[in-house]
Amino acid sequence: MVSSFRVDRINAKPASPDEDLEERVAAQQDSPTHELQQARVGKILEIIKSGRPRNVCDLARELNLSKSHLQHLFKRQTGLCLGHLLTEQKLQVAAHLLKSSQMRIKQIARAVGYEHTSSFTRAFERRFAESPRLYRCRRKPGPSRDEPVGKLPTPIHHDA
Repeated sequence: MVSSFRVDRINAKPASPDEDLEERVAAQQDSPTHELQQARVGKILEIIKSGRPRNVCDLARELNLSKSHLQHLFKRQTGLCLGHLLTEQKLQVAAHLLKSSQMRIKQIARAVGYEHTSSFTRAFERRFAESPRLYRCRRKPGPSRDEPVGKLPTPIHHDA
């Protein structure tokens, strides 16, 4: 048996070039399906902001959706790739940790969800165009670039 929705879609006339695109989108947005999808995307964004998910699989499991359905839903509603957004979030947290902590790069990689430091380093270099080590060195507060690093000040001798 063919559902009535499918029959209506099959029997519907194709949209004419003159039909106003905004009207079609507005009509689609008023559907209960659109409201449900918007609510799901809102929940996805809420979870991402909380910092809980590490990857698409974790997020899909938390929302009880398949990985594929979650990615398609997110892309359709936002125009963004969910995997790219999660990677960007991880790398921004990593950049903050590199600047503000003494954690080793390996520890930071694990903290943001990378199992292998080499994978983290490659992703970081792609995003920031420099290695995590160089990123940290350039952004850590310390001696000015004019001062020699590692050289002790000359002691002052007082003749008495």
